[in-house]
Amino acid sequence: MTAQPAPGFFKRVAKVEADETPAVITAFLLFFCVLGGYFAVRPVRETVGTILGAERIADLFIVTWIASIAIVPIYGWLCSKFRRSAFLPWIYAFVAISLVVCGVFLRNSEGNVRVGQFFFVFISVLNLFVVSVFWSFLLELFNPGQTKRVFGFIAAGGTAGALAGPFLTSLLVESIGNAGILFFGASLFGLAIVLQRVLIVIGKKRTWAIGGTAEFLDRPMGGNPFAGFTLMLRSPYLLGIAMFVVLLASVNTFLYFEQLRTVAATFTDNAERTRVFSRLDYTVQSLTILTQIFFTGRLASRFGVVVLLTAVPLAMVAGFIALAANGTFAVLAMVMITRRVGEYALVRPGREMLFSRVDTETKYKAKNLIDVPVYRGGDALSAQVGKGLTASGWSASAVAVLGAAVALLWAFNGFVLGRARREAELAGTRPPEVRP
Repeated sequence: MTAQPAPGFFKRVAKVEADETPAVITAFLLFFCVLGGYFAVRPVRETVGTILGAERIADLFIVTWIASIAIVPIYGWLCSKFRRSAFLPWIYAFVAISLVVCGVFLRNSEGNVRVGQFFFVFISVLNLFVVSVFWSFLLELFNPGQTKRVFGFIAAGGTAGALAGPFLTSLLVESIGNAGILFFGASLFGLAIVLQRVLIVIGKKRTWAIGGTAEFLDRPMGGNPFAGFTLMLRSPYLLGIAMFVVLLASVNTFLYFEQLRTVAATFTDNAERTRVFSRLDYTVQSLTILTQIFFTGRLASRFGVVVLLTAVPLAMVAGFIALAANGTFAVLAMVMITRRVGEYALVRPGREMLFSRVDTETKYKAKNLIDVPVYRGGDALSAQVGKGLTASGWSASAVAVLGAAVALLWAFNGFVLGRARREAELAGTRPPEVRP
């Protein structure tokens, strides 16, 4: 029996089928809480970064990378030994408790360098890890054909949370302080625990799964906790995705350090800096949610993943050239907004679609490896390169030109991966072994 389109709003904007609607709505709300919680506390991290300074932050990127590597075998062990219906909610519980603990320490020692360093590293790992876990589950929940239609709309749930989080932070930070913002973020992750449980129940009953059930969701995955490393190193396709992530991280890191420098020079008050970062965040999310709801799914369905993976890198080539010519805060803000809107609305859904035709172990173990330690490794490498270039006397304009070259390479890599994904889709197979 052919599924009928869901009525009303979903029929108009997202092409969601009737039997998919409960899963799509729950996933939308879950991603709202996950990114709402993270983006509520993100401005606090950015303010801590301006206090610590660019040199300390560059070194912390290495610590973040080491911490992200350490988390991979722990996560792999959880995947191997426990049912996903058990350990996925545990992850959000751990995040909520950790934010409460960080909030207590931050309230008592906001200017403490050690506390600031720990908090910066924790939030930096948290960002990539919880998002990777979310998408791993959705790749298991929806089939490859569905991902093109529903991922853009579900991503809009995260964007709505990422819009609400910093907006509320901007309103509340004066009255409850930075520590109170962390408690608020923890409450959203507490709600995410409930929504994850609901989504798991829906997933077990879904009618579009191969064989009609999702019984595998309640079985440990088995295998080696370190399997993500071997899976990635043996697959040129996965290495290509890893290269894409490294180049993405490098572009982001070049812009991040320019942001630190420019904001610190332009705004002197810490609360004002937090408000600036909050305003940037909710401006980005306002534009992103419109793009995700009305354009991402349509672009992916009509033009394929290649467009999602190449449009933003090409835009960043132009953005870096603009920064080289005029490195003011206004130009930087425009480039940052363009990059972040494009990454959330186009690049991130495109990256997830690259994993839609791989096996379950790859979706969890290798994907998490690429999303977290590989990404943070790109951060750490580019941060040290930027630090060395600055120490060698390179100007901000010269670094921007280098950023443009990296963005161009990123665009080429995205084109190769997108084409490989397209060929696999047409053939109805897994992606071919393409070299990065």
